[in-house]
Amino acid sequence: MQLRFECSLTGEEFVRQEAWRDASLPRCPPRPKGGCGFARHGTYERVSPPGTRIARWYCPAGHRTFSLLPDCLAARLSGTLTEVETVVRAAERAAGLEAACQGLRLDIELPGALRSVRRRMQAVHAALHLLKGLCPDLLATCRPDLDGVR
Repeated sequence: MQLRFECSLTGEEFVRQEAWRDASLPRCPPRPKGGCGFARHGTYERVSPPGTRIARWYCPAGHRTFSLLPDCLAARLSGTLTEVETVVRAAERAAGLEAACQGLRLDIELPGALRSVRRRMQAVHAALHLLKGLCPDLLATCRPDLDGVR
């Protein structure tokens, strides 16, 4: 399970400072009174930004790991939130997804780039729709895209 690691660093700063070493989870989330053998369980690597590691803990009683994902990284997507926003904004402003992909993902072929952009757009647009529902007075007249909500 991924939990929030409150952190004001960018992805590059997080890597440069090896900030995962400062991550702390003092007690087991489902068993706050302890007794389950909860302990640090090393780190795992993320692809982007290069060199990123995520701190992890393990609860033997629940057979479950917990990781602290810093605020700058996207959950369930590779990369930083800024990178995800850049991709979605480019796709929203482009004449079409294929046009957006031409400049965004030169390292992979078009079908893979389309899947990557669609995944990011679906995640961001779902979050924006939820946000509109949670804050109807504030966002009722906004379009559910990045420019509309901004």
